[in-house]
Amino acid sequence: MTTERRMPDVDAGERTMLEGWLEFHRQTLVMKCEGLTDAQLRTASVAPSPLSLMGLVRHLADVERSWYRRVLAGETAPSLHWSDEDPDGEFHLTEADTWQRTYATWQAEVEAARRNAAGFGLDDLSEGRHRRTGKRISLRWIHTHMIEEYARHNGHADLIRERIDGATGD
Repeated sequence: MTTERRMPDVDAGERTMLEGWLEFHRQTLVMKCEGLTDAQLRTASVAPSPLSLMGLVRHLADVERSWYRRVLAGETAPSLHWSDEDPDGEFHLTEADTWQRTYATWQAEVEAARRNAAGFGLDDLSEGRHRRTGKRISLRWIHTHMIEEYARHNGHADLIRERIDGATGD
């Protein structure tokens, strides 16, 4: 499978532009993971860090879940991979963690995010509240934050992928 990325049109409206860039970055992460084995996807970046490509995807599944389900839609949606006892649980992988399950879980959260976002305008405030500030958040802010979140982690993914097999690219 080869993922095709599409940059948003330069003259798109604001919502189309924001959602286009978010999809672009989601697709970029898929590209960084393509063609690797489960063992390679579990390979940590550099000791002592547990950061890996599979861990990044697990992290972003939880981030999608947090912002679009808990905050935006006000759903009760417990964490997928971390806990108070293990706040970095998404990066603590075992041989039992597979790409197939990780990818499916992440895609389910992406689909839930798209579905929930479709019910809000950019200026609409969330049903739930930000866990640290207690404030309701606009969909515009959430989309912008998620673009930043993916862009930052795609930079990490670039370096991890290069370490694994030398592959580079944007």
